[in-house]
Amino acid sequence: MSDALKSALEPRAFGRVAVLYGGKSAEREVSLKSGTMVLQALQGAGVDAFGIDVGDDLLERLTREKIDRAFIILHGRGGEDGTMQGLLEIAGIPYTGSGVLASALAMDKLRTKRVWLSLGLPTPDHAVLASEDDCRAAAAKLGFPLIVKPASEGSSIGMAKVNSEQELIAAWTVAAKYDPQVLVEQWISGPEFTVAILRGQVLPPIRLGTPHTFYDYDAKYLANDTQYQIPCGLDADKEQELKDLTARACDALGIQGWGRTDVMQDAQGRFWLLEVNTAPGMTDHSLVPMAARAAGLDFQQLVLAILADSVEARG
Repeated sequence: MSDALKSALEPRAFGRVAVLYGGKSAEREVSLKSGTMVLQALQGAGVDAFGIDVGDDLLERLTREKIDRAFIILHGRGGEDGTMQGLLEIAGIPYTGSGVLASALAMDKLRTKRVWLSLGLPTPDHAVLASEDDCRAAAAKLGFPLIVKPASEGSSIGMAKVNSEQELIAAWTVAAKYDPQVLVEQWISGPEFTVAILRGQVLPPIRLGTPHTFYDYDAKYLANDTQYQIPCGLDADKEQELKDLTARACDALGIQGWGRTDVMQDAQGRFWLLEVNTAPGMTDHSLVPMAARAAGLDFQQLVLAILADSVEARG
């Protein structure tokens, strides 16, 4: 698989590359780590790359700096939700990853679910919370346990598992601080998988294991006891089913270039789609680099492949 994924372009073919990272979202610290690693990899490969910690001076920087293309490694709002993609479209700067619509859709977990459901793709039953009455209605409809999520945050920020109506109301109150639109889903008991795509190909799935209640922020970026299983432990037919489902889920949203889909498997062996990340983490704890290694790409080759897709897709 690796030869088909690798970039065949010379480093100079990319021109001057701005790595956009940091930003103002709740995922700023993770983005800073991801961006630093991406920038080091590009420079190590001989690409004329420099970093921009995205702040209030971004428009001035985009105008003043000579930029041939942008590597977007901003996580969360302002970078992964279509707004940065739209700005770069207007500025005429080619960029990595998905376009405006796909980025905006994938960032919104509720609308992502609605698209999947319209196509008959499996995703956990859910409700939207905007009041304590909504919490009580969701509890009656869905039962317990449940998982509460801000609809447009990543890195598991603001998420909580709840087992009672009182816990649900408390978790909704916390999640609403991050996003006025809060999603609650049925809890799926079983293993969690994450599946990356790169340049139209599905990478080897990873099975996640953590002693935490779920794969939360600490398990993703800080803990040393998180388990990553590659190969993922599924038999060949079931693994292919998971890959095919991931490809359909990403195609439904218009995902382009690269991304990562999170999927649960229940006790009956059925898969349930959770969400898609269009600019996933690229830190030393991150999952896309692990999947790429299993496909035969080191970190530098992965970064170059992502950047090469921006040339093929946007010139």
